[in-house]
Amino acid sequence: MHVLQIRIAYADTDQMGMVYYGNYLTFFERGRTEFLRDSGIEYREIEERGFYFPVIHAECDYYYPAKYDDLITIETSLTGLTAASITCSYKVKLGDKLLAAGKTKHPFVNKTMKPVRFPQDIKEMFEKYLEKDN
Repeated sequence: MHVLQIRIAYADTDQMGMVYYGNYLTFFERGRTEFLRDSGIEYREIEERGFYFPVIHAECDYYYPAKYDDLITIETSLTGLTAASITCSYKVKLGDKLLAAGKTKHPFVNKTMKPVRFPQDIKEMFEKYLEKDN
């Protein structure tokens, strides 16, 4: 599991003073990007090699709101792996309180958006970090 902390900016909130619900998917993206970086491969490197990870499924359950200036924690785990796709799971927390949880699924595709198998080095990296679904 990868852990990332971010502070909620005023721009992340809505008129009610709570984090706008769509921003949680952005939090997932930030967590996933840092997970990949810390695992040894960056999105930039994957794209330079001619591959992409589009989102084909996203889900998010909301439990409690985050507010301006909260220091939240985004926990990102790799919980699914096939020959050509990954599934990541996320928990967004404020201290010990679970604010939101979700998943995203990403096929591995080439520049023409055709699904392809992972190159061996990327596959091995993912296998090393694969966790049982939580």
